[in-house]
Amino acid sequence: MIRVLLADDEHLIRGAIASLLSLEPDLTVVAQVGRGDEVAAAVAEHRPDVVVLDIEMPGLDGLSVAESMPGQAVVILTSFGRPGYLRRAMAAGVRGFVPKDAPAEELAAAVRKVHAGGRYLDPELAASAMMAGECPLTDRERDALSLAARGASVSEIAVSLRLTEGTVRNYLSNAIMKLGASNRITAIRAAQEMGWI
Repeated sequence: MIRVLLADDEHLIRGAIASLLSLEPDLTVVAQVGRGDEVAAAVAEHRPDVVVLDIEMPGLDGLSVAESMPGQAVVILTSFGRPGYLRRAMAAGVRGFVPKDAPAEELAAAVRKVHAGGRYLDPELAASAMMAGECPLTDRERDALSLAARGASVSEIAVSLRLTEGTVRNYLSNAIMKLGASNRITAIRAAQEMGWI
C-alpha cells in the first residue's frame, strides 16, 4: 500500500482528490493538510511514501515545501502549469508534476511512478517549459521583483534584501528591461505568468 499525504488549501478539491485516490486498491491517503507550513509536521507524524502538493497555499507555497524536504517523494498537483514552476520543481527534486485538470487515473499513475523511483511529467507542461527557455532574471532580480509583487516599496525591499535603495532600483530596472516590460507592474505580471516569481 502506497501511503499518500495531500496538501491543498482548497477543502473541496483536497477532499475530492483524497476520495478518488482512496478508490485505488494500492493507495491510501494517510493525512490531509490545508497549509504549506503544516506539511513538515504531517510528514513527520504520518511518514507518507509520497507527498502530493499544491503550489499555491497559505503559510508556505508547495515549491518551498518541496525544497525543504530533500529525499521525500513529491508530486506537484497544480492549476498553474507555468514553465518556471516546472523548472523550479525539478531543481527541488520533485519527481512528479500533474495539472489539476488531469484525470484521477493520471494522478494515481504519477503517484505510483514516483513511489517506484521514476518521474512523471505531464507532456504538455514539459513541452511548454522547454519552449519557454530559461528565466533571464538573476536570483537577486527575482527576489526584488517578488517582493515588489507583494507590495513592498524600494526601501522595504532594500531592508529585506540588505541592499541599498539604488541597488534595488537597478535590479528592478534590469528585470523590467530583460522581460521587455514597460514598467514594474507589467514586469511582475510577465514573471508571474512564466512562474519565475
